Amino acid sequence: MLCQKTQPPWEFLLSASRNSLQSYELSRLGHSANLRKEIGALLDQWLEENACAMLARWLIEQRERPPRASAPVAAEDLFASTGGPGAQSASDNVLADRAAAPPVHQSSA
Repeated sequence: MLCQKTQPPWEFLLSASRNSLQSYELSRLGHSANLRKEIGALLDQWLEENACAMLARWLIEQRERPPRASAPVAAEDLFASTGGPGAQSASDNVLADRAAAPPVHQSSA
């Protein structure tokens, strides 16, 4: 992609009619919109390429790790609370504070 520095055609712009200036403005806005589309497409492509490279890196690192000896784990052990008997999970506490505090009403004065 070639980066062109363009100077506005000052002599033309200073002597142009209103219609000519409007046409010039629309052509520049059209060109700007096309560049924006190209940038968006390039960003999408860049993100996709980076994601593929990161996946490859992760797979390389996983293959280089020594294999772990894993004992079978029951599903209930994976999700068991570590707080001991009577422990609450985070979802049990979501609305706990709302019940304790009364709603606050603000009056506009």
